[in-house]
Parts: sequence; C-alpha cells; structure tokens
Amino acid sequence: MKAPIRELADLAPLPLPRGRVADLVEDLRAEIVTGAIAPGTTLVQEDLASRFGVSRMPVREAIKHLQMLGFVTIEDNKRAHVASLSRADFVEIYDMREAAEALAMRSAIAHLTNAHIEEAAEIQDRIEGVDPKGFGALNMAFHMGLYRPSGRTRLLTHVEMLFNAADRYVSMVSAGPELKAKANAEHRALLEHCLARDTDAAEACVRTHIADARDALVQFF
Repeated sequence: MKAPIRELADLAPLPLPRGRVADLVEDLRAEIVTGAIAPGTTLVQEDLASRFGVSRMPVREAIKHLQMLGFVTIEDNKRAHVASLSRADFVEIYDMREAAEALAMRSAIAHLTNAHIEEAAEIQDRIEGVDPKGFGALNMAFHMGLYRPSGRTRLLTHVEMLFNAADRYVSMVSAGPELKAKANAEHRALLEHCLARDTDAAEACVRTHIADARDALVQFF
C-alpha cells in the first residue's frame, strides 16, 4: 500500500506557527508573493490587526515568522518592511540554492527509502497538473521530500528559506510550456538517480536543474 502524501507543512523543517498566527502568516505571505503588498511596504502592526480583526500579538508573531522566511526585513527601530526585489537578489538566491541543495541531496541519498522516492513521485504527478499559483508549494514539497531524510536540520531550514525567497520571484513569471516540460523532465530524472542511489548523478542533476532555471528566469528581472 502506498504511503499517503504528507501535508506540505509536514515537509518543512522550520517550526510552524499555529492557530491564528499560522493563518496570518499564510494570508500575508500570499499577499506579498502576489504583489498585493508591494516590496518596501511598511507593515504597521496596528493597521494589520485592525484589518484582520485580531490583537497586535499574533500580528507581531506572524511578522517575525515572515522575517525568518525572508519575506520581511526589520530595521533597528523595529519597523518591518516587505523585503525588496532585484535582479541581483534573484541571482544570489539561485546561486545559494544551487550550493545548498546540492549538499542536501548528497547528504540525503544514503538515507532515502523507496517510500520517500515514491512520495516525491506522487507529488511530481500533481506538479504536472497544477496551475502556476500552486506550483511553488508543490515544487518545494517535492525537493524537501528528497532532502529531508538527510536529517541536517540547519541546512534544511536554510534551503526552505531560500525556496520561500525564490517563490516571490517565480510567482511573477508565467513560464512557457518548454520551460515547464524541461523542469518536469529534470524532476523525473532526479527521481531515477535517487532510485539508483547514484549520489554524483543526483547532485549534478540538482545543480543543473537550479542553474538552468536561474538562467532561464533571470531575463524577466
């Protein structure tokens, strides 16, 4: 019997907020990713508390979590702003992703079970039929599902933060069918390398996958 696909939140190494704070994190994250809250916007706790009908405390906790995810910067005066976007930032994020995810993949291979790989394959099935708005979360779940068995919590937290930072940029781009097909083929190839427990091939596949995406998407910024 196939193991059920875990909830996307279960694949994340960061400590997750609960209850109303979790709802606020998701609502604010969605508005930041889609551009409804523009880069550089000051996040005023009182205004957000009034808009969402909550006290300032859950708003404060949500902003702290968004800072951990790379969506918000907090100045010395404690004023929070939506993190800015730039071409240089995009390239840096993908360069860091390439290095960190290559290490995560290499570290995970020896600990991957067939169940882990099968679960990632089922997520890939969903990726191939999802609309662009749902791609980011599923793509992160696919990769994190393969990296997480490494057990390297600090590295996994770093990778997740980079995924979230990249998602703001990827959501701005409507990738053409050729780029989507290429990404799907690379995911399938990575699954094959994992099944073969071929560490070098899996690491090289991850590096190429991220570098090619960077080179294809950077023109949009």
